[in-house]
Amino acid sequence: MPPLVLFILLLLLSFGVLAFFLRPTRTEMAIQRHLEGIEKGRVSIADGVTILKEEGLTAIPWLYELIRQVPGSLALLRLVKQAGSKQKVATFMLFSLLAAPLAWWLASFWISNLVLSAGVGVAVGVSPYVYLYILRGVRFHRCDAVLPEAIDLMARGLRAGHSIASVLEMVGQEIAEPLASEFRTVSEEQTLGLPTREAMLNLVERLPRDDVRFLATAILVQKETGGNLAQILDKTAVVMRERVRLRGQLRIYTAQGRITGWILCSLPFVLFGLISLVNPDYEKILFTDPLGVRLIYGGLGMMAVGVLIIRKVIDIRV
Repeated sequence: MPPLVLFILLLLLSFGVLAFFLRPTRTEMAIQRHLEGIEKGRVSIADGVTILKEEGLTAIPWLYELIRQVPGSLALLRLVKQAGSKQKVATFMLFSLLAAPLAWWLASFWISNLVLSAGVGVAVGVSPYVYLYILRGVRFHRCDAVLPEAIDLMARGLRAGHSIASVLEMVGQEIAEPLASEFRTVSEEQTLGLPTREAMLNLVERLPRDDVRFLATAILVQKETGGNLAQILDKTAVVMRERVRLRGQLRIYTAQGRITGWILCSLPFVLFGLISLVNPDYEKILFTDPLGVRLIYGGLGMMAVGVLIIRKVIDIRV
């Protein structure tokens, strides 16, 4: 064997042995995961500017500052975190920038009107943000359903003699997702030295729900003024369960209005697609004749007004 080849093999073997014995332990990997989870949080500096971790915006370092200067990027990052999505902000922005003109170009083959084809492109471009809002709503609903159980667990832990930090960690281990991950984040922030007030305010920012605000207010008031926190949490859990029950009854009472809104919104587009498949030339006059275009504008406008009215009727705050 040539000496050069033998030297390269010995060098690779030496690096392999070093990499094997110097690999991080399970404890070190767990600590690193905890630190990465905390670093995703928000850090505020003296002048009030909010600085967010790079991983939340993009994985490309040189693109971080550029995206951060885009108006609405920080609000989009907050929406992504509230929705529990693992995707980066740059991913949603890139999809919108590419999908909107592509959909516009494809729609122009079927719709000769420039404004209507542009409307299709805009609708496709904003679809990722609509998806995030829907995902956030589903996640918030799941958290609201589990939160009373989490508060009961906290009250029992306090009666057993545990501290607030211990019961928060207990909730993060025992309660179902997605609420468990939020409480684990609070516990990790306190473990790394963040004050309880800041940790609870971060929780409210990630879960901007009235029930979470009630919980944060109860903990912070008890910490500053004293009192029986277990008793306060018991009453808070009772109030939350009543709110969940009342919201369920309201959803039953407003089910007809919500179904009516969905049918009125989707039926014209479904019928348009079906008729276009059966006879593609039947509806072309709507896009070529000026009167047809005005009728489309009027129909879309009246549909939007109807949806807003129905939403106003069934949107009852508890």
